[in-house]
Amino acid sequence: MPAFAIIVPCRLESTRFPRKLLHPIKGKPLVLWVAERITAQAPDYPLWFAVDHELLAQCLEGAGFRAIMTSASHPSGTDRIAEANRTVRASYVLNVQADEPLVSGGQLNALAKLIQGDCPMATLCTPFKRVVDFYNTNQVKVVMNSTGRAMYFSRSRMPYSRDLGLTVDDTWVKANPCYKHLGLYAYKADFLEKFVAMPPGQLEQIEKLEQLRAMEAGYPIAIAVTDDPTIGVDTPEDAKKFEAHLG
Repeated sequence: MPAFAIIVPCRLESTRFPRKLLHPIKGKPLVLWVAERITAQAPDYPLWFAVDHELLAQCLEGAGFRAIMTSASHPSGTDRIAEANRTVRASYVLNVQADEPLVSGGQLNALAKLIQGDCPMATLCTPFKRVVDFYNTNQVKVVMNSTGRAMYFSRSRMPYSRDLGLTVDDTWVKANPCYKHLGLYAYKADFLEKFVAMPPGQLEQIEKLEQLRAMEAGYPIAIAVTDDPTIGVDTPEDAKKFEAHLG
């Protein structure tokens, strides 16, 4: 039974970008870019993919990666990871989103350190640099307290400048605590089972952000800031950005 494992939840269909994990980027499916990146950046962590469709399993296993078939009916990626960890049986689970192809070893090591503290769940954020990204509802915002605990996650702008309103600019965003939440998590194994037993939270259903389920139930989430660059692929335009990044 490993102390740590990386489990990547993979869902074939996506509302904003149908079958994005199989979308070819320079001839290679997005999910394989992620798999190869994790292997290169964090070779010491056992790696598994929790998939909901045979097409994903075939893609990953054909390239030499391990896939676990999970129910297609899970309401969130965390539910999918919990099912997979009943097979993996890790004490601590690191969750990398299957559409985050620039995850770094530094980020994963930071998560591993956080989750060994007193919170059952941990995640990361990075400073916003552009106001256009701060306004983008696909880029989730987080505010945190002085002890490194998340206070709230939202698709809305947080914090909101009462004095400046809609006139904030890049300079203001850089100078203030404006943080983008990254789709990277760590969990203690016993908390995963508690999480899947909870009903979806009201705020979770409104914002469509699964981490709010834990917060609504009173569980603290540890959070740390990373400056490592990231590109989350949520839309076809994001896929083009990643392809441009590859050169």
